[in-house]
Amino acid sequence: MLQDMAHGPFWIGVLQIIFVNIILSGDNAVVIAMACLTLPPKQRLWGMILGAGVAVLLRVIFTLVIAQAMTYPYLKLVGGALLFYVAIKLVAEDVDGEDQGVESAQTLWRAVRIVAIADIVMSLDNVIAIAASAESAAALVDIAHASAMKATLIIFGLATSVPLIVVGSAILMALLERYRVLVWGGGALLGWIAGDVMAADSALDLWLSEPALHELHIWGGPVGGIIVIVAGYILVGKHRRLMLDEILAGIALLIWIVVDRVSDSLFGGANPDLVRIWSVRGAVFAVMVVAYAIARSQWHIEQEKV
Repeated sequence: MLQDMAHGPFWIGVLQIIFVNIILSGDNAVVIAMACLTLPPKQRLWGMILGAGVAVLLRVIFTLVIAQAMTYPYLKLVGGALLFYVAIKLVAEDVDGEDQGVESAQTLWRAVRIVAIADIVMSLDNVIAIAASAESAAALVDIAHASAMKATLIIFGLATSVPLIVVGSAILMALLERYRVLVWGGGALLGWIAGDVMAADSALDLWLSEPALHELHIWGGPVGGIIVIVAGYILVGKHRRLMLDEILAGIALLIWIVVDRVSDSLFGGANPDLVRIWSVRGAVFAVMVVAYAIARSQWHIEQEKV
């Protein structure tokens, strides 16, 4: 094994695993940042480190052992429901608009628990890409011991990606503290993922027709995002008025859904034009960012006048 690690193909395989994991860990960084946002400043670094460690550990376990579990009926329905709970809990975290004075240790482990639950759900599909990358890389390194090398590549590659996930979480947390709209946007993203996960459950094949399943695959994600935002509005609205960022997050989600559906109908199909689809989405996202900056500055001006 040590001899294999001295060869170039091993490190190429490790870099490949790291690259795939970083791409797939964008949602993990969002969850970690949102879960650690309410921690005391002294606990946040530990929250990010432990959260990233839990995320990577679960990714390793799923990749090595439970990759086939995603084919079991009802698993994704249960996992999606858990992810909905996490997303709604996160957007409604400061429902009273102030800290609740929870002890830091309890809050720290609560944050890690939130990350663990979310990552269990989101890792179900991601592990296939990681396992496939490790398998192809292991064959190049040492085909005679490919299975053992595959496990080594997975563990080594995922473990070395922890610092990158922590850095991404730290950057996101700094933005979440200043821009509340990103918290609700992250919650909508988790709801979108939960809807997509539930729509892909094999148990639905027994209940729904082919056209209904097709529509569910299209609308599962958008409806999931709407569910989280609406549930957050209801929970927060019972205790205080909605803030500007929270309202703008709902508007942005609706705009994004419309753009997503229109771009898919124009440039999707059997051979989708991904360049045009993402160009349209990127342009709309840039417009929304500018509109948000203008609305936020105008709101601050009005507040100063009051």
